[in-house]
Amino acid sequence: MPSFMTSAALVAGATLSMAAPTERTPKTFRLNQVSAGKYHKSGPIALLNTYNRYSKHIGPAPAHVVKAAQDAQEGSVAANPQAEDEAYVCPVTAGSSQLNLDFDTGSADLWVFATDTPSSESQGHNLYDTSSGQQIDGATWDITYQDQSGSKGVVFSDTVVVGGVTATSQAVEAATSVSTQFVQNTGSDGLLGLAFSSINTVQPQQQTTFFDTVADSLAAKLFTADLKKGEAGSYDFGYIDDSKHTGDITYVDVDNSQGFWGFTAGGYSVGDDTSAGGDSIGSAIADTGTTLLYVPSSVASAYYQNVDGAENDSSQGGYVFPCSNTLPDFHVAIGSGVFTVPGSYINYAPTDSSGSTCFGGLQGGDGQSLSIFGDIFLKAHFVVFDQTQDSPRLGFAPQ
Repeated sequence: MPSFMTSAALVAGATLSMAAPTERTPKTFRLNQVSAGKYHKSGPIALLNTYNRYSKHIGPAPAHVVKAAQDAQEGSVAANPQAEDEAYVCPVTAGSSQLNLDFDTGSADLWVFATDTPSSESQGHNLYDTSSGQQIDGATWDITYQDQSGSKGVVFSDTVVVGGVTATSQAVEAATSVSTQFVQNTGSDGLLGLAFSSINTVQPQQQTTFFDTVADSLAAKLFTADLKKGEAGSYDFGYIDDSKHTGDITYVDVDNSQGFWGFTAGGYSVGDDTSAGGDSIGSAIADTGTTLLYVPSSVASAYYQNVDGAENDSSQGGYVFPCSNTLPDFHVAIGSGVFTVPGSYINYAPTDSSGSTCFGGLQGGDGQSLSIFGDIFLKAHFVVFDQTQDSPRLGFAPQ
């Protein structure tokens, strides 16, 4: 699944506007992902998107990463059949409109392509019909990245249905301007944020996420992500399906002070060494909206020291290796458990049509205040986003 980028800028001092769900009987529901068609994977672009998304926390993208992504965009990425993969989204009804949205635990906006979006920017997308909603007077939103790309628009209050559960008076952020990276992703009609409402970007009054709107109507105030490599995954709301994981679920406290599903990642190890005895990775977040597994540079270096022919190639923006190599597994301690990313998941995509050199799904950088556990990690695990306790927590188990 491609990373569909949003900002997580804090809007200090704003008051949350609490929408209300229709249902009063406790609910549970499952939402299966559906195919959004083929897309072309580019390691340099995925890495730049990570920097753009979290520049406040990991620093601005280095010049060589920016150049590598530009070269990839202008080069033969779309003409490389070996880098083709399937994208997945989730069906959502907003007002009278059927949309396919990316579910993103790293942001807190529900924004969509809409009838207010210029036709030159909305072709190929399903559109939210703004006539079904009530515009919130004076409310605007603006998501801007390090490279000045992004989207912005106005806000409507409308009914939103996900998996049969209805949120009334839900804030739906209709785009009036969308940057090229979103326009080109015609398989997705927008994004449904599942981070904490404290980082919703609507001004002058922040709005609640869909989950926060319906949480009190659910049988349990939680949702789970069961993402898959090479096939559609699913999200469950209000319950835990124990058939989706093996062994016990390991829970850890969440630090949501920055609006994310933050946790502390412990030590790590590579290959046959499953001890996860290396230095602690430290502060991290679980983010379904980021593609890569982004860790401190020392951790990435230690991993690729175990890969023959691997190098940190500035022309590609990050670590590459011979595609013919079998990559070692990566193990990380979280709470009382050790969790493994299979080496095959870390082979992200060929760098060109020759298929000889591949870009790593695990990358690293210096100076960051948190690591990003994106889809490379999440697709190997069953993850519980839990607000049933006095403070939020995350649960991890092998799929």
